[in-house]
Amino acid sequence: MPLYLTEAEVAELVTPADALEAVECSFRRLAAGEVENLPRRRARLEGGLFAVMAAVDRELGLAGLKSYAWLEEGTPFVVVLFDTHKAELAAVIEADKLGQLRTGAASGVAAKHLAREGASSLGMIGCGWQARSQVACIREALPGIEQVVAYCRSEARLREFCAEVGAEPGESHRDPAQQDVVVTATTSRDPVLRGEWLRPGALVCAIGANDPRSRELDNVVLERAAFVCCDSVEQARLESGDLIEPVEAGVLDWLEVHELQEVVAGELPGRQADDDIAVFKSNGLAAWDVAAGAVALERARAAGVGTEV
Repeated sequence: MPLYLTEAEVAELVTPADALEAVECSFRRLAAGEVENLPRRRARLEGGLFAVMAAVDRELGLAGLKSYAWLEEGTPFVVVLFDTHKAELAAVIEADKLGQLRTGAASGVAAKHLAREGASSLGMIGCGWQARSQVACIREALPGIEQVVAYCRSEARLREFCAEVGAEPGESHRDPAQQDVVVTATTSRDPVLRGEWLRPGALVCAIGANDPRSRELDNVVLERAAFVCCDSVEQARLESGDLIEPVEAGVLDWLEVHELQEVVAGELPGRQADDDIAVFKSNGLAAWDVAAGAVALERARAAGVGTEV
């Protein structure tokens, strides 16, 4: 019987450490050719969008999809997992929390493999739902993080965020931008991070914009970067305004954009010097949803959690 898991159950079952391990292993399987990932596709709804993304993970024996409806009233998410060995529906998982964790975990993996040695500070531009798991997962990946500096346009949200995650409030975008690891997690359509603000050796994780018409990074970020990678070049060509526009402007070439899986698998060195600036552009892969969903399903079965449907 397939198992149905609620948002609350997922939050109890899956930790940032679990998500970090699941996503890092997913990158390794992607590099080994054990995972087939299909980019997100969107259809228009009245007042919103409907999105579907899918992946097959042969090593896990699971095929799955994530789907969500982006509407003014809210955005319900679901992950559906199929057991390919038993030819059965395995699980239906409410997936807002799961998506938050796997997105944070991807930045954690990037930080583990691309942050300079001795990185001790994290800057957060954006204080929303996704920003919380970014802090948790990057701290999990880099135990040496001693300081978190955050900034967002709402003073009330900034105070709440800093109190919740133990961060210091910045006075402007520039303050978090001057840390060792810098994450942009905003809904802005225009750049919120300028390359001139970055210190030598910074790692930038840009996670907020997944629309070809939206950008969080200005061209100088890409001009200064010694290494640029993303989660999927195929998907980035469709929805990464942060990369599409610099390529169109001649600032960047798609041949210079690598995939993080290549670094995780040891196929590319990534960072080659402490002063290198590195960029990870994250859009989110269905492969991560399948991997994180597999963890939730395994934990639920072991704990006797969830509802059989």
